[in-house]
Parts: sequence; C-alpha cells; structure tokens
Amino acid sequence: MKLVILAVGKGRSAPEAMLADSWMSRIHSGGEIIEVDSKLPTGPDRQRDESARLLRHIDAGIPLAACDPRGRNTSSEALAALIVDWRDAGHHSAFFAIGGADGHAAALTDRADRMISFGSATWPHMLFRAMLAEQLYRATTILAGHPYHRSG
Repeated sequence: MKLVILAVGKGRSAPEAMLADSWMSRIHSGGEIIEVDSKLPTGPDRQRDESARLLRHIDAGIPLAACDPRGRNTSSEALAALIVDWRDAGHHSAFFAIGGADGHAAALTDRADRMISFGSATWPHMLFRAMLAEQLYRATTILAGHPYHRSG
C-alpha cells in the first residue's frame, strides 16, 4: 500500500526534510511526500486555501488521516492496525495530512476518515513531518514482522 504524506510548506533542503524523505524511501510498497504552499496571509483564508490545496491530491474514496492535536493519540501499533484495515478494505493508497500553522480547515477534517495525533505536545512542522514518516515506516515493519519495531 502506497503511503503519502500531504504537507503544507516546502521542506527545501532542511535536514528534517531529508530525514523524512529517507524514512519514506524505505517503505517497501512506496512512500511519497507531496508539499503544498499558500501565498495568503495567516488566518482563516489561508487555512481554507491550504486545506483545499491538500485535498486536490486525494481522489474520492481514498483514505485520509488528518494529523491534528485534537485527534486520537495514536501508537505505532494502532497506526499499523489502521493501515492494515485500509489495505484489507481494498485500498491501494492512504494519505496523511499535516496542516500549516493554523491547522486544518473544516473541509479537510470533515473529509478525513480519521484524525490522529502523536500526543499533545506542539512540534516544529518539519520535525513532525520526519516523525510521521518514521512512524509510517515503523507501521510497515510491524505489519511485515520485521525486527525494526520492538516494544519495551
């Protein structure tokens, strides 16, 4: 199953972007990061524009998880279970959206099949992108029974 991170902002040559790309390239079935950017000033219009730009990349019926601090705290094992559920339902890809500084607009969260978080801490955008990429890779290793993921 192809796993895609949809992210607001351009990573350019930031070390965190290279780290995220490295994790995504390790996903056997394919991983990709799609970046979008808005030129609007901060505020509700920018939030709506960013969410609309993210949504343009997702066809109808494709699973979407919105990464949001209000989402369900999601362990590595729970993320793997979500991916396998979507895979077993016949989906060939799944998308994970990271919003901008103002978060996601209602259009995106309403479209999302799941809202997930990795705790209540606030993370720098690019660091969270790398963390999500690593967790997606970890989820695929859990599903493959690979020793990369060890509990305890």
